[in-house]
Amino acid sequence: MTERVLAAVRTGPSQMEIREYPMPDIPEDAALLKMEVAGICGTDVKLFKTPPSNAPTIMGHENIGYIAKAGREFTRRKGFKEGDLVFVEHYVMCGKCKWCHQGQYRHCENTDWRNNPDGIRYGYTSAERAPHLWGGFAQYVYLPWNAVVHRVPAGVTPELAGLVTPMANGVEWSLFDSNVGYNSTVLIQGPGQQGLSQTVICKQAGASLIIVTGTTKDTARLEVAKSLGADYVIDVQKEDPLARIMEITGGKGVDVSLDCTAGAGTIPILLGVEALVRKAGTILVQGELKEFPNFPLEKMTVKAITLKSARGHSYEACELALEQIASKRFDLEKITTHRFGLKDAAVAIQSVGGQGVPDVIHASLLPWE
Repeated sequence: MTERVLAAVRTGPSQMEIREYPMPDIPEDAALLKMEVAGICGTDVKLFKTPPSNAPTIMGHENIGYIAKAGREFTRRKGFKEGDLVFVEHYVMCGKCKWCHQGQYRHCENTDWRNNPDGIRYGYTSAERAPHLWGGFAQYVYLPWNAVVHRVPAGVTPELAGLVTPMANGVEWSLFDSNVGYNSTVLIQGPGQQGLSQTVICKQAGASLIIVTGTTKDTARLEVAKSLGADYVIDVQKEDPLARIMEITGGKGVDVSLDCTAGAGTIPILLGVEALVRKAGTILVQGELKEFPNFPLEKMTVKAITLKSARGHSYEACELALEQIASKRFDLEKITTHRFGLKDAAVAIQSVGGQGVPDVIHASLLPWE
């Protein structure tokens, strides 16, 4: 085993460089993950362009790899041994709070990188913090006792397993948060990896109507959406999306609107308000707008709309996502479209954001290439 670990480190806005770190000592209650695939999503695009801090950071929060070394206590507590292929959630829990006991690590204060300077989250935590390997854009990742680890089912390749995070978001946002189920009608705005994962999960749940919207540059992605179960796709730059939704639904609208767009501002929320059924629909949003001028609160209340925020995923959602991937019911290779080596980490992120290599949906960073 090498004594040095190579990593792609974000050193500033849109700046990346390859650095070396020492191979960490592994105590009895910890483990070392040999990285196979780090998935790249829209969050990486945002964090790369506008970092939340000036600290050098090893990005990568969708991490798949093999347990290279495991302390005896780590194996006893968690059941994972050397050679196991695993998915590691980006949350590093405290293990004591009510959220951790519920498997809702996304709400644990120990993972709150925004407000807790001591919080740990893979892909977000400073590489200056020993033992440095807190992100998947590296050959190895350090797993402390409180890392959240899932076993990858037999027959699932590391590259497909790299889709666990967006698929888990699909389970969490559409099923758990928005109650999509048998005979539901759903509007999914944005055909990126999040929107496509929502499409798969909604189809699996029994939704009777799935409409996916995108822009002209999303033409290839919209075709993938159709192949994965979307009943209709709408190019919002070529036709009025609201008029088309009402035409499709016979004027009834949809039960649920899932906002999976990036940088679209207030438009998806306003469309969702108009496109929902006359009463008691649900809108789920993942945007982080600082403010929303002229928010249509009266229409929200008159239509009895429930507004929910999309904030990560739970332990159960990850387990169900892994089962969904292992089922091979859907051709998920259509989502994980491109592979990049460690030295091309910046290009990979930019390509996911629509600049660089064309037609990338979900990118796999392979740290050993």
